[in-house]
Amino acid sequence: MTPPIRFHAEFAWLGGTAAEADVLIETDGDRITAVTPGVPAPPGARRLPGLTMPGLANTHSHVFHRAIRGHSQSGVADFWRWRDLMYGVAERLDPDLLYELALATYAEMALSGITSVGEFHYVHHGPDGRRYRDHNAMGRAVVRAANDAGLRITLLDACYLQADAGGAPTRGVQRRYDDGSWQAWARRMDGLTDTPRSRVGAAIHSVRAVPRAAMGPIADYARERGLPLHVHLSEQPAENAACEQVYRMTPTELLDTEKALGPRTTAVHATHLTDRDIDLLGRSGTTVSMCCTTERDLADGVGPAVRLARAGSPLCVGSDAHMMIDLWEEARAIELDERLVSGRRGHLSVGALAAALTADGAASLGWDSGRLAAGALADLVSVRLDSPRTAGARHGDPLAHVLFAATGADVDTVVVAGDVVVDHGRHRHVADVGAALDRAIGEALGARRPARPIGGQPAEGREAW
Repeated sequence: MTPPIRFHAEFAWLGGTAAEADVLIETDGDRITAVTPGVPAPPGARRLPGLTMPGLANTHSHVFHRAIRGHSQSGVADFWRWRDLMYGVAERLDPDLLYELALATYAEMALSGITSVGEFHYVHHGPDGRRYRDHNAMGRAVVRAANDAGLRITLLDACYLQADAGGAPTRGVQRRYDDGSWQAWARRMDGLTDTPRSRVGAAIHSVRAVPRAAMGPIADYARERGLPLHVHLSEQPAENAACEQVYRMTPTELLDTEKALGPRTTAVHATHLTDRDIDLLGRSGTTVSMCCTTERDLADGVGPAVRLARAGSPLCVGSDAHMMIDLWEEARAIELDERLVSGRRGHLSVGALAAALTADGAASLGWDSGRLAAGALADLVSVRLDSPRTAGARHGDPLAHVLFAATGADVDTVVVAGDVVVDHGRHRHVADVGAALDRAIGEALGARRPARPIGGQPAEGREAW
């Protein structure tokens, strides 16, 4: 248990549209016990330079995609060709390699101010679909990696049962994703449990990868257990067209019909929506995770974030395929991309963007964090105000300056559950994050590595549930 600690923030965002000066944040164990603005630093308090905010919540991660950053910028025409490249990495993964890649990637996240991550996890089984002896070996690898990197994690374990909306069987690397039935997925899920820094969530991969008959039962499973439920939604026009051809309705309408929308559900992407889709998502209180840098990179389009927010959907952000890991950019991109398509400024306040980064993201992942208030989990991030990007913030609006100009490189301190994970911009558990990434990415892309026993080797043949 972390002993009581007092942090003194030069500035801190406590909600609203502006930061407060000289804020004392007191913690005991993994919780905040008191927050007092406008007081001088008491003796022994740890100084937090710059602007302090609740820790950032990355609500949508595919951690192994980090290996192909920069490899899809030439000769990869669209999402579907990019997916083929990603599948090549998925074929090489085993629990040990996934752990190494995830540890380094989660450490990169911590350096940028992220304290909790939602891992949308679907590589469940061994090559050719054979189960590991521990059926959750791959999921446990990413949970262990996140915790070893100092992060909280919600393992959003995805059901993936078919190759397309028409029900074609999975093939090739997709067999690693496939449990065979939603019932088998649920039984495997029952082997996962929460810990103080990890919790279990459910996911419908997409309307193309899960048949209609399984969507309602998966939603019921999540609802009965109080789990977050996430789903890829309307990322591609081709996805919408296939859904309408098979079901005669949009993906959003289908999920609504199967009672999979609601306050515990997060729709990821939500890029290509009809007016009715926006109304259904907003009225149901479904959260929307915006992944703007991924949409840019894959030329997917600009989602109707502002209309969704006005309709009643909370917004949060994710780094998704990790073309970059910088949630500061993801948050401001919601507003800036909307300016590009609308020709107008000032759609979302800085307070709304800050909430998307923190409180609304934490709620999407099922964590009682994302706020600097007594009783909340003691997760926070401090951003320098003297870097080339943030200099001048002290003479104006520190919150707006950070949200629209800072990057992950400006993060000074990251605290998770009262423990300092990043100190003066250096990760305390992974000494050289860049070197760790380079090694793991090389292996994921096919570099030779020594053979070694792996605790979760595939069993002899795929077991029937």
